[in-house]
Amino acid sequence: MSAMHHACMPYRFSVGRSATGKVGAVRGFTLFEMLAVILLIGIAAAAVAVSVTQGLTSARISAASSELAASLRATRTQAIVRGQQQTFEVDVSTDTYRGANGREVRLPKGMQMGVTSAAADHTSSGAARIRFYPDGSSTGGRITLRSGQREWHVNVSWLTGAVSVFDTAEHRS
Repeated sequence: MSAMHHACMPYRFSVGRSATGKVGAVRGFTLFEMLAVILLIGIAAAAVAVSVTQGLTSARISAASSELAASLRATRTQAIVRGQQQTFEVDVSTDTYRGANGREVRLPKGMQMGVTSAAADHTSSGAARIRFYPDGSSTGGRITLRSGQREWHVNVSWLTGAVSVFDTAEHRS
């Protein structure tokens, strides 16, 4: 075939074939298939949203329990440094607490607080205190933070005044 003859030949275009073998009928997605994909994406997004929300709630409680523990430790430190008794006050009716610095701290919305302390340290219904002494010891107690099913215990040892945080979810069997 000469170059001139080859240049004059008409071009041949390929047309796609469908699954049935018919020429020219290229198949796309049906509306039903598109809706199914959108539905699956929606379900996956909802599952991720629930997981993220639970993670944020857990992080909020964890942060609140860490701040509470830090305030208890600061109150203990003030008792040692000043050489005089310091009081940490808890009011479960308003979900607030106040350490040696006197600043009132309110728990984030949706969280509740409970306190277990010596009977002599319950000042009124819903209010209690934990006292720290100059030698570092304390009257001891436990402050419980709750949000839904999650619960953290902030424990204060009466003998040493040491403060520890216990996440009940990490220790369930």
